[in-house]
Amino acid sequence: MKMMTNKLKATAGAALLGLGLAGPAAAQDDTFKVGVITFLSGQAAESFGVPAWNGGKLLIEMMNEGGKLPAPYDTKGFGGMNIEFVVVDEAGGATKQVQEFRNLVQREEVDAVVGYVSSGDCLAVPPVADELKAFTILYDCGTPRVFEDNSFEYVFRTAAHATMDNVSLARYLKSRDFDVPSYAGLNQDYAFGQDSWADFTGAMEQIYPDAEVKTALFPKFGAGQYGTEISALLRERPALVHSSNWGGDLQGFLIQGTARGLHERSQIVLAAGDHVIPQLGNKMPDGIFLGARGVNGLAAHARGGELKELTDTMWDAYEAEYGVFPVQAPFRMWQALFGLKTAVEKAMADNGGTKPTDEELAAAMKGLTWDAPSGRIEMALADGHQAIQPNAIGTTKWNEAEGKMELVDVEYFSARCVNPPVGIKATEWLAQGFPGAECE
Repeated sequence: MKMMTNKLKATAGAALLGLGLAGPAAAQDDTFKVGVITFLSGQAAESFGVPAWNGGKLLIEMMNEGGKLPAPYDTKGFGGMNIEFVVVDEAGGATKQVQEFRNLVQREEVDAVVGYVSSGDCLAVPPVADELKAFTILYDCGTPRVFEDNSFEYVFRTAAHATMDNVSLARYLKSRDFDVPSYAGLNQDYAFGQDSWADFTGAMEQIYPDAEVKTALFPKFGAGQYGTEISALLRERPALVHSSNWGGDLQGFLIQGTARGLHERSQIVLAAGDHVIPQLGNKMPDGIFLGARGVNGLAAHARGGELKELTDTMWDAYEAEYGVFPVQAPFRMWQALFGLKTAVEKAMADNGGTKPTDEELAAAMKGLTWDAPSGRIEMALADGHQAIQPNAIGTTKWNEAEGKMELVDVEYFSARCVNPPVGIKATEWLAQGFPGAECE
C-alpha cells in the first residue's frame, strides 16, 4: 500500500509540472490545449483526483502517439492535432476554482476545460463558462441540480448524475429478493450526502414501501471517526446500512465498522464505493453491495461484449503504468476525453477540417453519443447537455488465492432503467415511481 501511495503522489507532482510543459500554444492550429481540473491534494486526491488524472494523462499520451487504441480512437490526437494540457488542483473551494477557471480561459487560452469532482464547484463554474463562452466538460460530480435547476450553452456533463447510484442499489436488492424490513443511513453532512440519502429513500419507498427507516446519520464531511454513529447502528440493528461516504471518510467508516462487526449484523450498501478497494485491499469486507456510478472499475473488467477490447486496452495500460487497477475516477475521465475527441472530430468534419471554435464544439457535443470503457455514453438529458449511461452493482469477495478483491454477482442496468427520462427532475421521477423507466 505504501509503495502505491508514493507512486500516486509522484504522479500528482508530475501532473502539476504540466503547467510549465504545456506552454502558450493554444493559438496554434496544430495543437489542442485542454485545461484539466481535479483534486491533486486533500481528502479527494488519493481516491478520486489523482487516479482520474493518472488515467487522463495516460490516455492523452496514447492518443498523441496514435495507433494505440481500437477504432474509432486509433487516429492521432484530436483530428490530427497534438493534445497539450494544463493541470490545476481542484482543492481550495468554489471561489478559488472560479478564478482558476478564468485563468485557464483568459490567460492560458485553453481550447476546452475538463474537470470537477466537487458538486459545489460544478454548480459555481458553469455560469462563468457561459459568460466567457468557454467550452467546458464536467467529468464527474454527482448533483442533478447542475442542469435540472439551470441551462447552459457551453457546459456539458459526460457522466450520469448520482440518482442512478441509488436507484440501481434498490433494484439490485429487489432482484435478489433481499429482505429489507428496516434500513438506516450514514452519509456526509453536505449536499452530496444529503441528496444521496434522499435518492436512496425515494427509491426504497417505491421498491420496499413497507421497510422501516431506522435512523439517518450525517457526520460532518472529513469527520474520520465514527464511533458514536457505529454504536447507534449496532444498537438499532437495521437490516441494511446505506452510505454514500467516499474517500478517507469511507475508508474510516469501513475499517472502524468492520472492527466492531457492523457488516455481520447489517448488510452494507455503498452508492459508489469501489474507489477505496485499492487502499483497503483485504480490509474491505466481503459481501458489501457496491456500485461505481457507471459500468466502471471491476464491473467493467468483468463485462464482455463489443466494448471489451477498448476496456481491456485501457485497463492493461493503466495497471502496467501505475501498478494498480483503475477505479471509477479514471473511467469517468476516459469517457470525458473520448467524448471530447469525438466532438472535436465531428466539428472538424462539419467545418471543413479546421480547429473548431467553442461554438462549434458545443454544437457537436449536444446530443452526442460515443463508446467508452464505461459503455455507451448518451448526451440525452438537459437538451443534450447531460449524459446517461449504464450502471452496475456487484458484491465484494476477496480472492485469497490471487490476493485481490473481486466483484461477483454483478448486475448490469441499462441507462434508461436507472436514469430519469427527458422532461422530469430526479426527485419527481422517484416520487412518481420511475415513470418511463425501460428495464429489461
